[in-house]
Amino acid sequence: MYIFVSTFFAMVRKELIVMARYPVNFLASFGQVFLIVAIFTLGGSTFRGQQSTLVSGGDIMGGASVSGVVIYGFILFMFLSDTLWTIGYNVRHEQVQGTLEQLYLSPASKFASLVARVTNSLVWTGLLCIAASALMVVMIGRLPFENPLLGLYLLVMTLAGTFGVGFAFAALTLRIRETAQTMANMLQFAFLILCANFFPFSALPPFILSISKVIPLAYGVDAFRSTMMGYPPGFPELAPIEVEIVIVTIFGIVMPYLGYALYRAAEYRARRSGSLATF
Repeated sequence: MYIFVSTFFAMVRKELIVMARYPVNFLASFGQVFLIVAIFTLGGSTFRGQQSTLVSGGDIMGGASVSGVVIYGFILFMFLSDTLWTIGYNVRHEQVQGTLEQLYLSPASKFASLVARVTNSLVWTGLLCIAASALMVVMIGRLPFENPLLGLYLLVMTLAGTFGVGFAFAALTLRIRETAQTMANMLQFAFLILCANFFPFSALPPFILSISKVIPLAYGVDAFRSTMMGYPPGFPELAPIEVEIVIVTIFGIVMPYLGYALYRAAEYRARRSGSLATF
């Protein structure tokens, strides 16, 4: 337990020091978020003119529901995007730096090093989401805020599953190495479309929607924003809320274990082959 705690705090401190050593990159991340907000907020607001597409049965939703669809989806997209880079590709970056082999050949807890990356991601991305959401409220309108306790539970379960995806991607990074950067970009764009983060699922073509329905993260997006919006007519879109809660709960419990198991298997293979230090 002592090794785990000491490794955890040492890795958190190390990541914070690295962030502080690159102030331009630190500030640029804020600017990047605001650009993303401007682009996708304007894109999401196009549904305001055709609000009947947001719901079934022809019911009309107000501007507050438009903001709910865009902002709550944006929050989950930010955490997913940051998870792919912070947990996944940063393992590759540490490998290039030459510190990954020394870390993983030491008795330090490997799980603690991954959890430390998650902790930094939670804090930093959380701050970015708060700032970006405030800007989006100014641009779009009032943000609906219903069922906060259930919404918090769904957010926690969805984030837990997302971090499991990050662990699995970190495992893939140890195998494909430099190709991981391209893969992260592709996955980021694919999840952006398939999980309908900035628009309702009803806007997707039937073929794409059928793919979305087999992705657990899509149910997390749908359940979270539908709950926080107070279940307006037509929401949730993929399944009844009771079914989505079960799917999100299973995703949040199983995926971290599965992702970490895949990561340990990839790490063991890399140590056996001597490829931890190769790039």
